[in-house]
Amino acid sequence: MWLRTFGGSLAVTAVGLVGAYLYAGPAGLALAAILGVLELTLSFDNAVVNATVLKTMSAFWQKLFLTVGILIAVFGMRLAFPLLVVGVTAGLSPTSAISLAMEGGDPHTPGTYGYILHDAHPAIAAFGGIFLLTLFCDFVFERREITWMGWVERPLARIGQLEQLSIAVALLVIGVAALEFAPEGKSTTVVLSGVFGLLTYVLVKALSSRFDPDRHGGGSLRVKVGKAAFMSFLYLEVLDATFSFDGVVGAFAITSDPIIIAVGLGLIGATFVRSLTVFLVRQRTLEEYVYLEHGAHWAIGALAVLLLGTIRFEIPELVTGLIGISFILLAFVSSVVRNKRATAAGRSLETAGT
Repeated sequence: MWLRTFGGSLAVTAVGLVGAYLYAGPAGLALAAILGVLELTLSFDNAVVNATVLKTMSAFWQKLFLTVGILIAVFGMRLAFPLLVVGVTAGLSPTSAISLAMEGGDPHTPGTYGYILHDAHPAIAAFGGIFLLTLFCDFVFERREITWMGWVERPLARIGQLEQLSIAVALLVIGVAALEFAPEGKSTTVVLSGVFGLLTYVLVKALSSRFDPDRHGGGSLRVKVGKAAFMSFLYLEVLDATFSFDGVVGAFAITSDPIIIAVGLGLIGATFVRSLTVFLVRQRTLEEYVYLEHGAHWAIGALAVLLLGTIRFEIPELVTGLIGISFILLAFVSSVVRNKRATAAGRSLETAGT
């Protein structure tokens, strides 16, 4: 099972590392490996959240997520997206943006590819931070039978009975970010990017819910096909894109070479994240360890806050990754403890019955 799920990722990793070595020698190989680990660390919570959506989709759409989806992740977000940002920001043609990217350069040197992308970071962070924050709010403001940190989740669920509270919180945070965090001359950019991130989340979530066969409740969960599966697939791709923002921008602290970034973050890291997602689905991990979904969403909330904080402050990617993994590990340990207690309680009932 493990080899069947991760075999493709291992093969892709080997090809990617060999390609990085042929392209830039031992240094390229090392940088690609470091970026792959960075992406996996930053996106572990992404895999858990993806699994909650992917488990409702048919086997065909799960395969599509691993094939077409990975092409979007590698060539779309990790290669084309930075080029698009630089081209739009600097008013360059696609050819000029590619030429500038291949020249490399320090992110702190004006006029270089890395510098232009870094200058666009407030807009990227505002979009991604608000998108993820709204996702987190939607989760914690919803009533659930099972709570992880009940002392905070239950009160939040009661408050969440107010309609459109997630949107209100997001709009409030956009205002605070623009007033307190935005660099000089970037306030309007932060507001517009944050609002666009909010609208994107609302639109994608609405379309996904519109075609959800179980949106009216009742009955067992049905596997999504057709338009419902396509909308969920679209939601997953937007979610992955949002998660990748901090990694793509942060990668320039390691290297400014777009090819190495695409290989490390996309070809290696994103492929493993997708395989991990499918593994969680096929092993029914989220059903066995019920707090993992909670931990992943709290990690998303923390990532949203950190991403918004990077509009003004330099926050190392190591901090972001460690916080995300910490929430996942705590949720996993809590799930194990819960399962052991349930097993012990079941044995006690059997003993009492005899």
